[in-house]
Amino acid sequence: MSDQKKASLKKYNTFGIDVQAREILSATSVEDVQRIIKEKDPSELFIIGGGSNMLLTQDIDKYVVHINIKGYTVVDMPFGENELLLNVAGGENWHDFVCYCIDHGYGGVENLSLIPGNVGTAPIQNIGAYGVELKDVFYQCGAVSRKDGTLRTFSLEDCKFGYRDSVFKTELKDQYIITSVTFKLTLKDHKIKTEYGAISDTLAEQEITNPTIKEVSDAVIKIRQEKLPDPKKIGNSGSFFKNPVISQTVFSELRKNYPDIPYYPIGSDQIKVPAGWLIEQAGFKGKRFGDAGVHDKQALVLVNHGNATGSEIWALAVRIQDEVKEKFGIIISPEVNVF
Repeated sequence: MSDQKKASLKKYNTFGIDVQAREILSATSVEDVQRIIKEKDPSELFIIGGGSNMLLTQDIDKYVVHINIKGYTVVDMPFGENELLLNVAGGENWHDFVCYCIDHGYGGVENLSLIPGNVGTAPIQNIGAYGVELKDVFYQCGAVSRKDGTLRTFSLEDCKFGYRDSVFKTELKDQYIITSVTFKLTLKDHKIKTEYGAISDTLAEQEITNPTIKEVSDAVIKIRQEKLPDPKKIGNSGSFFKNPVISQTVFSELRKNYPDIPYYPIGSDQIKVPAGWLIEQAGFKGKRFGDAGVHDKQALVLVNHGNATGSEIWALAVRIQDEVKEKFGIIISPEVNVF
């Protein structure tokens, strides 16, 4: 375990917001996490992983605990010769984990390529992309109680996953630190999913008709790189807003005025509408307000052009919410956590 006193958090969040922490503590093991909890007042701790799902609007006058636990372990193969359980430490980078799976022939997460962040924070919002969500490959996770440092195992059912949601965002918010995640992956006969988004079109352009998990991953990477900015080049947190889900009745009325509106049916009476389309129609795509702006290729992404403060980016987000609500009567909610 290492620490830095009165340090900037700029390199610890993908928006590149330059705020100060009282002290940064780097935890490289579960024991480190437990020791910190026992030594510090739990209410004085601020947990950070890859920093990809947060917007910092002020200095953090707390002990910032950076979860930096690494490692991969094949746990067991209790489900037959086609599946295995892989335990991944919470501090592993998510995309590095996906690449690890591709390299070893483990299927299930290829559609989730290039999502920013770390493995340990992925279950909190049940990350998802291109027709796959974390819950589809989740088996269990290990988490340390912020109250007393005890280690608990959460099953799939315990996590209560929903659309960009989990028990860790609701009834157990700020009560646990996820230190590892165990995934249920396939070794062969992979369930390839190419029907969502532009994956099938991208594969068709390459004349690939029977794609491997690597080819699906490569297609997803190509799509994301073409429309999403690299946080290493321009500060951002990926998708800033969740795609709103509305009733069929509301959607039918909306479609009268906007016949070309894209949509995705969910069940028998709910429709998911792309928030990026709503934001673009409201006139924000590519717009810049000082150093806070909206990406010119994907309106769902807010960006820091250099020296924007978290408060300036949040003010832009609120303005977008207000104008989308006024134009469409739809409330779009942040996907990122705002502090």
